Parts: sequence; structure tokens; C-alpha cells
Amino acid sequence: MRRRPFSPMSVAILLAIAFGMLAAPTSAAPVIDGGASRAHPDWAWPVDGVRTVVRPFAAPPTPYAAGHRGVDLAAPGAGAVVRAATHGVVHFAGTVVDRPVVTVRSGNLLVTVEPVEPSVQVGDAVRAGDEIGLLQAGHCAATPCVHLGVRVDGEYVSPLLYLGGLRRAVLLPLSTHGE
Repeated sequence: MRRRPFSPMSVAILLAIAFGMLAAPTSAAPVIDGGASRAHPDWAWPVDGVRTVVRPFAAPPTPYAAGHRGVDLAAPGAGAVVRAATHGVVHFAGTVVDRPVVTVRSGNLLVTVEPVEPSVQVGDAVRAGDEIGLLQAGHCAATPCVHLGVRVDGEYVSPLLYLGGLRRAVLLPLSTHGE
């Protein structure tokens, strides 16, 4: 019986999985029983309240394609205190287009929150949990939220790699032996 070659879709999926594994940061949170990652010890949830992901990370298929390059986290409401997710130095504090943004650089990471009216300035040193601004209205339509994005060496990754709660990936076969 002659074996069929891999379909282009199968090759694309395998390459995406391999690239994702190679590009994963080495300092991500460890996996605990049950398959969910624990929070990295140098990280803190950026808003108070119930820890709910309103919209998850959705990596785009190519660098300029549509995707959700971060997570939207439920927040108490406009005016809520937003805290640094990790330690570092304020890299940017200002407005991008029409939205207030704060970015903290921590080594090869850029950690951005929006819409956040900054209470810090570029060059300020911050630690995880330090107040960096106040949440502004307008990002999520149905519920107040803060958008948290993380880039490692310029590549977007899921912030849940650091905040914890990311489920372990399970690879499934593309087909069974009888097909």
C-alpha cells in the first residue's frame, strides 16, 4: 500500500506547531497538575477583581494578518487601578492613535496595557504590582476590561504564559489507522 504524501494543510499545521515550540520563551510559567500553568513568580495580575479572560490570545497566521495579539482581562470598571504585570522600566507612556497605553520593558519582553491613562513616565522603574495608571473606558464593548499584550524579542506571545492558567497543548492524530 502506497503512503499518501502529507497534505499542504498538514504541513502548515506541523510547521506552526514546531515554530510555536521553538519561539516559546524559556522563562514561561511551569506546568502544574491538571495541565494549567502557574503564574511566573515575577508577574502579577494587572487589575483587581475576579480573574477572568474576556477574550483570549489568538495568534495571527502571519505577522500582519488579523488576530488578537494579547488577552482582554475583566476589570472592575473605568477608573480602576492598573498595575505593572512584571518588573522593568517604563518604555512608553502615552497615546497611540486615540488610546492611552503603557508599555514596560523587562529584558527582552515588552509588556503593554491599554486603555490605561498613565501615572508613570518613560524611564520609571516599576515592580510587578506597582500602580502604573487608571483604566479608561472603551476597549471591550460588553464589560470593562484591560488589554494585556506581551512581545518576546518582537514576537507576540500569550500573556497567560506568564500570568498562569494556560492549558497544555495536546496533539491529536490527523487520522486513525482505519482511514
